[in-house]
Amino acid sequence: MTAEPTVAHRPLDPASLAVLSLPMDDPRVRPLLDELAVEYGTRYNDLFGDREVADELNRYPAAEFAAPGGALLIIQENGESIAGGAFRRYDATTAEFKRIWTATGHRRRGLGRLVLAELEAVAAQAGYTTVYLTTGPRQPEAKHLYLSTGYQAQFDLDADPETIGALAFTKELPPVPQP
Repeated sequence: MTAEPTVAHRPLDPASLAVLSLPMDDPRVRPLLDELAVEYGTRYNDLFGDREVADELNRYPAAEFAAPGGALLIIQENGESIAGGAFRRYDATTAEFKRIWTATGHRRRGLGRLVLAELEAVAAQAGYTTVYLTTGPRQPEAKHLYLSTGYQAQFDLDADPETIGALAFTKELPPVPQP
Protein backbone atom coordinates (compact mmCIF):
# COMPACT_ATOMS: atom_id res chain seq x y z
CA MET A 1 0.00 0.00 0.00
CA THR A 2 1.39 3.43 -0.97
CA ALA A 3 0.88 6.60 1.00
CA GLU A 4 -1.25 9.43 -0.34
CA PRO A 5 1.04 12.06 -1.98
CA THR A 6 1.43 15.28 -0.01
CA VAL A 7 -0.01 18.43 -1.54
CA ALA A 8 3.49 19.54 -2.50
CA HIS A 9 3.94 16.48 -4.68
CA ARG A 10 0.39 16.04 -5.93
CA PRO A 11 0.14 16.75 -9.65
CA LEU A 12 -1.96 19.69 -10.76
CA ASP A 13 -5.45 18.89 -11.97
CA PRO A 14 -6.36 21.61 -14.49
CA ALA A 15 -10.07 20.98 -13.85
CA SER A 16 -9.63 22.08 -10.21
CA LEU A 17 -7.75 25.31 -11.07
CA ALA A 18 -9.10 28.77 -11.76
CA VAL A 19 -7.06 31.81 -12.80
CA LEU A 20 -8.61 35.01 -11.47
CA SER A 21 -7.73 38.60 -12.29
CA LEU A 22 -8.38 40.53 -9.08
CA PRO A 23 -7.76 43.92 -7.50
CA MET A 24 -5.06 44.04 -4.83
CA ASP A 25 -7.61 44.60 -2.05
CA ASP A 26 -9.67 41.49 -2.87
CA PRO A 27 -9.81 39.18 0.19
CA ARG A 28 -8.73 36.21 -1.97
CA VAL A 29 -5.34 37.92 -2.46
CA ARG A 30 -4.65 38.54 1.23
CA PRO A 31 -3.60 34.99 2.28
CA LEU A 32 -0.83 34.95 -0.33
CA LEU A 33 0.43 38.44 0.53
CA ASP A 34 0.39 37.64 4.26
CA GLU A 35 2.48 34.51 3.72
CA LEU A 36 4.81 36.40 1.38
CA ALA A 37 5.38 39.02 4.10
CA VAL A 38 6.34 36.30 6.58
CA GLU A 39 8.70 34.73 4.03
CA TYR A 40 10.38 38.07 3.27
CA GLY A 41 10.82 38.65 6.99
CA THR A 42 12.30 35.22 7.56
CA ARG A 43 14.77 35.53 4.70
CA TYR A 44 15.70 39.20 4.81
CA ASN A 45 15.16 40.90 8.19
CA ASP A 46 18.81 40.40 9.17
CA LEU A 47 19.98 41.72 5.78
CA PHE A 48 17.68 44.71 5.26
CA GLY A 49 16.03 45.31 8.64
CA ASP A 50 12.45 44.87 9.82
CA ARG A 51 11.20 48.23 8.52
CA GLU A 52 12.52 47.88 4.97
CA VAL A 53 11.21 44.33 4.67
CA ALA A 54 7.78 45.39 5.99
CA ASP A 55 7.68 48.32 3.55
CA GLU A 56 8.50 46.17 0.51
CA LEU A 57 4.96 44.85 0.00
CA ASN A 58 3.56 48.39 0.20
CA ARG A 59 6.18 50.04 -1.99
CA TYR A 60 3.83 50.47 -4.96
CA PRO A 61 0.23 51.74 -4.94
CA ALA A 62 -2.36 49.04 -5.66
CA ALA A 63 -3.57 51.06 -8.67
CA GLU A 64 -0.27 50.33 -10.46
CA PHE A 65 -1.33 46.65 -10.66
CA ALA A 66 -4.70 47.42 -12.26
CA ALA A 67 -5.62 47.41 -15.95
CA PRO A 68 -4.83 48.72 -18.42
CA GLY A 69 -1.15 48.92 -17.44
CA GLY A 70 -1.07 46.11 -14.91
CA ALA A 71 -2.77 43.02 -13.56
CA LEU A 72 -2.85 40.80 -10.52
CA LEU A 73 -3.56 37.12 -11.09
CA ILE A 74 -4.40 34.49 -8.50
CA ILE A 75 -4.55 30.76 -9.08
CA GLN A 76 -7.11 28.99 -6.98
CA GLU A 77 -7.46 25.25 -6.50
CA ASN A 78 -10.91 24.20 -5.40
CA GLY A 79 -11.55 27.75 -4.18
CA GLU A 80 -8.27 28.15 -2.23
CA SER A 81 -5.75 30.81 -3.32
CA ILE A 82 -2.52 28.86 -3.83
CA ALA A 83 -0.34 30.99 -6.14
CA GLY A 84 -0.27 34.34 -7.83
CA GLY A 85 1.65 37.23 -9.24
CA ALA A 86 1.24 40.71 -10.61
CA PHE A 87 2.69 43.16 -13.06
CA ARG A 88 2.83 46.89 -13.49
CA ARG A 89 4.06 49.23 -16.20
CA TYR A 90 7.84 49.58 -16.12
CA ASP A 91 8.03 51.59 -19.34
CA ALA A 92 6.04 51.85 -22.58
CA THR A 93 7.03 48.36 -23.79
CA THR A 94 8.05 46.60 -20.56
CA ALA A 95 5.96 44.99 -17.82
CA GLU A 96 7.56 44.59 -14.40
CA PHE A 97 6.51 41.35 -12.71
CA LYS A 98 6.12 41.50 -8.93
CA ARG A 99 4.86 39.35 -6.07
CA ILE A 100 5.17 35.99 -7.82
CA TRP A 101 4.36 33.58 -5.06
CA THR A 102 3.31 29.99 -4.36
CA ALA A 103 1.81 29.11 -0.99
CA THR A 104 4.25 27.02 1.04
CA GLY A 105 2.04 23.93 1.10
CA HIS A 106 1.71 23.92 -2.69
CA ARG A 107 5.30 24.22 -3.86
CA ARG A 108 7.00 21.80 -6.27
CA ARG A 109 3.79 21.39 -8.29
CA GLY A 110 4.60 23.64 -11.27
CA LEU A 111 2.56 26.58 -10.04
CA GLY A 112 5.40 29.10 -10.43
CA ARG A 113 5.68 28.17 -14.11
CA LEU A 114 1.92 28.43 -14.49
CA VAL A 115 1.84 31.88 -12.87
CA LEU A 116 4.65 33.08 -15.15
CA ALA A 117 2.91 31.75 -18.27
CA GLU A 118 -0.38 33.41 -17.29
CA LEU A 119 1.31 36.73 -16.47
CA GLU A 120 3.28 36.65 -19.73
CA ALA A 121 0.11 36.03 -21.76
CA VAL A 122 -1.80 38.87 -20.07
CA ALA A 123 1.18 41.25 -20.37
CA ALA A 124 1.53 40.45 -24.09
CA GLN A 125 -2.20 41.04 -24.59
CA ALA A 126 -1.76 44.41 -22.84
CA GLY A 127 0.82 45.34 -25.49
CA TYR A 128 4.06 44.71 -23.63
CA THR A 129 6.95 43.14 -25.54
CA THR A 130 9.40 42.67 -22.66
CA VAL A 131 9.29 41.59 -19.03
CA TYR A 132 11.57 42.88 -16.31
CA LEU A 133 11.65 41.38 -12.82
CA THR A 134 13.86 41.12 -9.78
CA THR A 135 14.16 38.60 -7.00
CA GLY A 136 16.09 38.70 -3.77
CA PRO A 137 19.57 37.26 -3.31
CA ARG A 138 18.25 34.66 -0.85
CA GLN A 139 15.68 33.14 -3.19
CA PRO A 140 17.63 30.54 -5.19
CA GLU A 141 14.43 28.70 -6.15
CA ALA A 142 13.10 31.87 -7.82
CA LYS A 143 16.43 32.42 -9.60
CA HIS A 144 16.28 28.84 -10.91
CA LEU A 145 12.64 29.25 -12.01
CA TYR A 146 13.39 32.37 -14.03
CA LEU A 147 16.50 30.92 -15.65
CA SER A 148 14.69 27.67 -16.52
CA THR A 149 11.78 29.55 -18.15
CA GLY A 150 13.84 31.64 -20.55
CA TYR A 151 14.61 34.75 -18.51
CA GLN A 152 18.02 36.33 -19.04
CA ALA A 153 20.02 37.25 -15.95
CA GLN A 154 21.12 40.89 -15.93
CA PHE A 155 23.88 40.13 -13.44
CA ASP A 156 26.94 37.91 -13.15
CA LEU A 157 25.64 34.40 -12.43
CA ASP A 158 28.99 33.44 -10.90
CA ALA A 159 28.97 36.26 -8.34
CA ASP A 160 27.77 35.79 -4.76
CA PRO A 161 24.10 36.90 -4.94
CA GLU A 162 24.36 38.83 -1.66
CA THR A 163 27.06 41.04 -3.18
CA ILE A 164 24.63 41.94 -6.00
CA GLY A 165 21.45 42.69 -4.07
CA ALA A 166 18.33 42.47 -6.23
CA LEU A 167 18.79 39.92 -9.02
CA ALA A 168 17.34 41.36 -12.24
CA PHE A 169 16.02 39.34 -15.17
CA THR A 170 14.48 40.20 -18.55
CA LYS A 171 12.58 38.26 -21.18
CA GLU A 172 11.25 39.13 -24.60
CA LEU A 173 7.61 38.18 -25.03
CA PRO A 174 6.46 36.47 -28.21
CA PRO A 175 4.16 38.59 -30.40
CA VAL A 176 0.46 38.12 -29.80
CA PRO A 177 -1.12 36.26 -32.75
CA GLN A 178 -3.45 38.47 -34.74
CA PRO A 179 -6.94 37.08 -35.48
